[in-house]
Amino acid sequence: MKVLVICQYFFPEQFRVNDICFELVKEGNEVTVLTGLPNYPSGIVDKKYKGFRHRNEQINGVKVIRSSLIGRGKGVKKLALNYASFALTSTFKALFLKKDFDLILVYQLSPVTMALPGILLKKITKKPLILYCHDLWPESIASAGISSNSKLYSILLKLSKWIYKNADKIFTSSKLFEEYFKNTLDIHDKIVHLPVYAEALFENIKEVENRDDTINLVFAGNIGEMQSVETIIYAANEIKEEQNIRFHIVGDGSSRKKCEELVDSLSLNNVIFHGQHPITEMPKFYEMADAFLVTLKANKAISYTLPNKVQSYMAAGKPILGSIDGETNIVINEANCGLCSSAEDYQEFALSIKKFATDKDNHHVYGENARRYYDNNFSKKVYMENINNLLEKTILEGDGKIVQR
Repeated sequence: MKVLVICQYFFPEQFRVNDICFELVKEGNEVTVLTGLPNYPSGIVDKKYKGFRHRNEQINGVKVIRSSLIGRGKGVKKLALNYASFALTSTFKALFLKKDFDLILVYQLSPVTMALPGILLKKITKKPLILYCHDLWPESIASAGISSNSKLYSILLKLSKWIYKNADKIFTSSKLFEEYFKNTLDIHDKIVHLPVYAEALFENIKEVENRDDTINLVFAGNIGEMQSVETIIYAANEIKEEQNIRFHIVGDGSSRKKCEELVDSLSLNNVIFHGQHPITEMPKFYEMADAFLVTLKANKAISYTLPNKVQSYMAAGKPILGSIDGETNIVINEANCGLCSSAEDYQEFALSIKKFATDKDNHHVYGENARRYYDNNFSKKVYMENINNLLEKTILEGDGKIVQR
């Protein structure tokens, strides 16, 4: 197959789309990625890509074509410019792409407008368009504080509905997304549930021998408004007298400074920020963990999401402690791989953490359950078989041609 992938974010930015594209190439497919300039999560465009340099690259067999954009910077206005600039420049650049692909796959994070060049190319080439939804729009923007009664929300709702309805198929990373598509966007068919997997290095995490009595709890990933890392910090404050419990925050994002200031204001010495690390260095933090932490804001739309970190945590075969609603809460309880409290309820979360720390007999059981659930539901082998079959089926339905792999 010849696949054109469109996503505002790509390597060296750390998103699962990278590994999916690399794996598709390993399996004999030709993959071209139309993407932006790396600037996530720092908000500053990587200096390597300034001055119109490295606009066309080959990365692990993937042909990468980069479109200009304004760095996301700090604040809502700069973020809006970042979103708008990629939508405009990538749509223009799409006009000049070689049109020899079999289908268009939009790996849709935020914003949904990253799908616009895909819609244009669908109209021009008559090739099928798949939209792989990881962030629901406009709910993702509503959860950031924009009222659902506002004019802006109304405009974004109409735009989002139009974009989603232009897709021939919609893949969803969470089961609960289907509810939103049906009830809010009036889309009742063409939806396929396709949860992502974890990168291979998380499937081979070594168990640390001769651990001491310290309980190391690790949060790994973006530290943004939606992730509600403050819930972890307030929970840490609730149990700061428990000298054997340590909270490790690994990552970066728009809320990192605010969270660090909160830790300082509470005079906590049980919360450690490790900063951003390349994915190749993450196993050392996973090995250190007695359990992983996952949190999101208390918001219905956000609760539909299953953060990709959950698959990585499960692949590592470690317990998960969550302060989160919706899909993730369901998965943790269904897998029986840890303890889960309501989103943003830091007092309940603190109680769960204390219970976990004193119930060491269950640690191994939770870890085994996590890995078993991962193997049965999120394994890379199953995922790659599914996505290849779905892409081929979409092409055949679109033009009836035999697909070469």
